[in-house]
Amino acid sequence: MELPPTLRHAVDRALDGIALADLKRAAERLSQRYRAEVRDGRFHLSDDVAARAYLATRLPATYAAVRASMEAVAAVQPDFAPVTVLDVGAGPGTALWAASDQWPSLDDALLLEGSPAIRAVGEALAREAAPSRIAWYAADVAAGLPDLEPRDLVTLAYVLDELSEEARDRLVDRLWSVTAGTLLIVEPGTPAGWSRILRARQRLVVAGAHLLAPCVHTAACPLVAPDWCHFSRRVARSRLHRQAKGAEVPWEDEKYVYIAASRHPAPVPDARIIAPPRSAGNGRIAFKLCGRDGAASERVLGKRDGAAFKAARRLDWGDALTLPTDEADATPCNTVQHETRDVARSQSGR
Repeated sequence: MELPPTLRHAVDRALDGIALADLKRAAERLSQRYRAEVRDGRFHLSDDVAARAYLATRLPATYAAVRASMEAVAAVQPDFAPVTVLDVGAGPGTALWAASDQWPSLDDALLLEGSPAIRAVGEALAREAAPSRIAWYAADVAAGLPDLEPRDLVTLAYVLDELSEEARDRLVDRLWSVTAGTLLIVEPGTPAGWSRILRARQRLVVAGAHLLAPCVHTAACPLVAPDWCHFSRRVARSRLHRQAKGAEVPWEDEKYVYIAASRHPAPVPDARIIAPPRSAGNGRIAFKLCGRDGAASERVLGKRDGAAFKAARRLDWGDALTLPTDEADATPCNTVQHETRDVARSQSGR
């Protein structure tokens, strides 16, 4: 996945003139803080150089993860056409760009961000964004949110990892209270990120939310540590991105985990593929699934399964599928919903 051309050009302009050595040092410090999940009361993006290092090294990956999550929401809610959006912990406005790309109906955006440095960068980028009304407010999400009107779409991307458990719970409850339509929360695809999403998921289920994706049920997650639920998206690296990270390959794989919940019920798939499909020998493909019965299972398809196999060969990690009505049927699936593309299968770095 690549950034939309308008955003890519805006990022290039924001990075123009910064010394590569300064960018590399800031990128390394930023990566260390993210990996260690440092919570020392300081913003990760505390100054202009750190903010611009984020643009070069993290924005493409976070954009890809958020955009892929939104694709899954749109697949389940094809008639969802949000007009208003609230993004909390907005950073440089990554989720706004992803949302406006997914839903051209967006016209009114409110972004809350505590760091003055990244907020200034985000405001500059947002001058090129599509929604006609875009407002930025300073807000420390750990201290609570101001009075807000409900919004059609509410997003929280890569924020929970910076908060204490108590602050996370308060924030999830508060965001659900101002969600008129759909709430989307995205976290790094680590075991810790999965744990945070599970806790948010539980609170949303108790609050009466309808889960849209990736979950196809409201029962307890069937996965047990050391396994965990997550997905991956391949991201194109620019030349400056590679230089700032000291990387050679022109891409990276961003692992992420998310939960999407709605005020309104929507048909959900019978199952979701929760691991990279693998060869089962003799031309067969094995799929690890999470099903509507709340269980994780594996299904194997081969050529003798006919049309089901032909459809299944297009499936990848994170995709959804529909199972046959008759579970005794030897064919594991008969129709396919392809929700994610260019899904990657290797470890990413922050």
